[in-house]
This record gives sequence, C-alpha cells and structure tokens, in this order.
Amino acid sequence: MPEGPKPLEEIVLTRLLRLNVKIQGVVTGLVVGTGVFVATNWLILKGGPIGPRGEPVIGPHLWLLSQFFIGYRVTFVGSLIGFAYGFACGFVVGYCIGRMYNWIVELRENRR
Repeated sequence: MPEGPKPLEEIVLTRLLRLNVKIQGVVTGLVVGTGVFVATNWLILKGGPIGPRGEPVIGPHLWLLSQFFIGYRVTFVGSLIGFAYGFACGFVVGYCIGRMYNWIVELRENRR
C-alpha cells in the first residue's frame, strides 16, 4: 500500500538537529571570556574616581568577581585571568545546555 504524504510534525521531528556539545561549550566559553576581558579593559581605559587613599577606584562591581575567580583583579593581567575563568565557566554552561537540548530531542523523538 503506497504511503501518503507525511504529516508535518513527523517531518519536523525527523529533521531536529543535535548540537555538538563541545562546539557549543567552546563558543559559549569564548563569548563569556571575551565579555569579562572586554569589560575589564574598558574599565581600565575609562579610569575612575580617586578613592579615599588616593588610588583610583575602578570597577567596584566588576571587582566582586574576585570573590569567585581567584587571582582576578581589575587590571590587564586580571583581565587575562578573568578570560580564562570566564571561558571555563562558559564552557561548562554551554556544554550542559547542549547536553540537555540533545537529551530533550532524544526524549521527544522516542515518544513517537
């Protein structure tokens, strides 16, 4: 017996894309790491007001990252350290999101 046209839902489900979780992690890591790097260097170039001890107060909010990223400071070297930490954290988050997406696609396709 010849088959008729496939329903739209079946066509869409057969064409769902699986993410490459390693690439997803690398791209997310690069975006987060670059964001920390650029934000830190932007604040360094912008400068800040002079604090009570005579030193410039640069990025007090961004400085809070040093509570989580050991060795991070609002300096150029700190921006490199922040890039590394941002890349690592972004990689983990991107990898986990990719794995969850692939898992949900797998569950959805197996329900048919």
